[in-house]
Amino acid sequence: MAIRLCKAYTPGTRNRSVPKFEELIGREPYKRSTRKNLPSGGRNNRGVATSRGKGGAHKRLYRIIDFRRNKTDIVGKVVSIEYDPNRNAYISLISYADGEKKYILHAWGIKVGDVLRSGYEASVSNGNASPLTKIPLGTTIHNVELIAGRGGQSVRAAGTAAKTVAKEGWLATLRLPPGEVRLVSQNCLATVGRVGNIDINKKGLGKAGSRRRLGERPTVRGAAKNPVDHPHGGGEGRTPIGREKPLTPWGHAALGRRSRRIKRYSNPLILRRRRNH
Repeated sequence: MAIRLCKAYTPGTRNRSVPKFEELIGREPYKRSTRKNLPSGGRNNRGVATSRGKGGAHKRLYRIIDFRRNKTDIVGKVVSIEYDPNRNAYISLISYADGEKKYILHAWGIKVGDVLRSGYEASVSNGNASPLTKIPLGTTIHNVELIAGRGGQSVRAAGTAAKTVAKEGWLATLRLPPGEVRLVSQNCLATVGRVGNIDINKKGLGKAGSRRRLGERPTVRGAAKNPVDHPHGGGEGRTPIGREKPLTPWGHAALGRRSRRIKRYSNPLILRRRRNH
């Protein structure tokens, strides 16, 4: 995917870069695989704002993605490659031989007309889904299941990919994108290849209005508030926070505090933590 750099003919287009969408095939979304997705605006069932900095998003139609890839040993053909407003990766519409159509994550290099399969008998080629027992070591994969049959939960963002490092017994060792090394059951499914839209990290919004359309509202720095409103607040002019470490508005440690539960079931499966944790 190529990125188009906008000329600064208005303040909003300065430092703005947008994708060219060259890979996409223009068409309306498949209605049977869509549903309404009403944004909460950060409010609970009583209308009280419980999550700050949310609201005002553009209306979206949610596309139901087939993360399970459980139509085994049935040939599917790529009908279209579409934009999904709910994720940064593209999606592909697959038409199976039995007439059913489903959306899957678009794998980099897949084109309209390609034939894909899933299951143990599927070949190890780009876009096919197979159990980890069938995938050789060093293969690039994405949409990895962490629990067999639950569907892909990891490596789903645009441009991401994992690799199979080792296999021993009924477990496979994977190197995930953040640098984490983790054990996963070899019965779990994974899709061969890399998630498409690999240049998404070069996209630049250019103006605050683009961020508002994504559903994010402005946030006020804690140092700009009064002491009664934030632990960082108060003081004359620009002053340091006056604390040992940065804090949230409620006094809890922020920016680096480990939030993972000590007794989480998957802790023994993680051989090496990710780099930023």
